[in-house]
Amino acid sequence: MTLRNAVSALIVPALLMCAAPASAGNTLIAKGQAVAVAKSALTILPDREWNKMGARPGRNSETWTLDGDGLNDVTFYGGIETDRTLFREVSKRVKPLPRFSATMLLTDIPALLENSYRIALATPLMTIESVAPCAFVGAKGVTFTYSFTRPNEDVRRKGEGYAAIIAGKLYMATFEAPDIYYYDRDIAGFRALVASARIGAPPQS
Repeated sequence: MTLRNAVSALIVPALLMCAAPASAGNTLIAKGQAVAVAKSALTILPDREWNKMGARPGRNSETWTLDGDGLNDVTFYGGIETDRTLFREVSKRVKPLPRFSATMLLTDIPALLENSYRIALATPLMTIESVAPCAFVGAKGVTFTYSFTRPNEDVRRKGEGYAAIIAGKLYMATFEAPDIYYYDRDIAGFRALVASARIGAPPQS
């Protein structure tokens, strides 16, 4: 498959997912205006327009995209409390999702996301590729990279995440995109969002 054909194969389903924003409840996020995300004190100052998806992965999370969540996907997790999951339960009795604990080490957070994905996405094809300390929302944090494949897809997706535990709550932001074209094109935009992240309102541009 040529690069052009591969990109076309990604664009078509993404456009279909974005074809009815009104019914999906998607919201335009304006450039240069601070916005609180994921029903929390986590605020972001975007340097460009984004679309907030109407469907929420979990009770304290939300997803933004530029072109459709099949092509670029930023998810914010705001103030996840002890004994809460990152996502809505798929089958709590048969396959319960792992739960966050305030006693976790920062280096445990990538594994929490990985184990959650394996259940929520029903995919065994996820790998944490790197883990390193960083600063996030003004606190000691962790950054990590990963890759995975969704069920019934051949497209390899790459991801990057930043997380911190503040006052016993988990704050995290992740970015995912196909490793063909979109990841390299949009990762800088995600990192700009991460750099603007604050607990409490950041200054307006």
